[in-house]
Amino acid sequence: MATKPQRQHRILRILESQPVSSQAQLLQLLEADGVVATQATLSRDLEELGAVKVRIPGGAMAYAIPEYARERASAGDDHLRRLMGEFVVEVAHSMNLVVLRTPPGSAHVVASAIDRSGFPGVLGTVAGDDTILLVVAESMGGAAVAAKLAESAGL
Repeated sequence: MATKPQRQHRILRILESQPVSSQAQLLQLLEADGVVATQATLSRDLEELGAVKVRIPGGAMAYAIPEYARERASAGDDHLRRLMGEFVVEVAHSMNLVVLRTPPGSAHVVASAIDRSGFPGVLGTVAGDDTILLVVAESMGGAAVAAKLAESAGL
């Protein structure tokens, strides 16, 4: 059973990845992803996420995330860039893994920001005191993600 934040995160990912024209379709996509929800719950989630129906190319209607939600995400990107520049002192990679080094006590702050940002290619993070391990999608590769993170950190 997915928690509300997990369910809403999956809803956002689905809406970003494909056109969804109805709540029934979205329920099916969620169920295929292992998330069971009622129509009433889904309706509340869409309301809280600020999803609206818009006309897409071809004339069909589909749910979309409004511009202000995208602006909040971009503010999150700015926050991540600031944290990366302030705390990340080294970036290394191997295959589909990336290791970030920070001053002692800072790794969890940066890892949390990376997790919340949905950084492309990052499947997840594990933070210690001064080291963060990122697991990267094989299709992206550790080298590419490490380069983007290093750039973001100003290294």
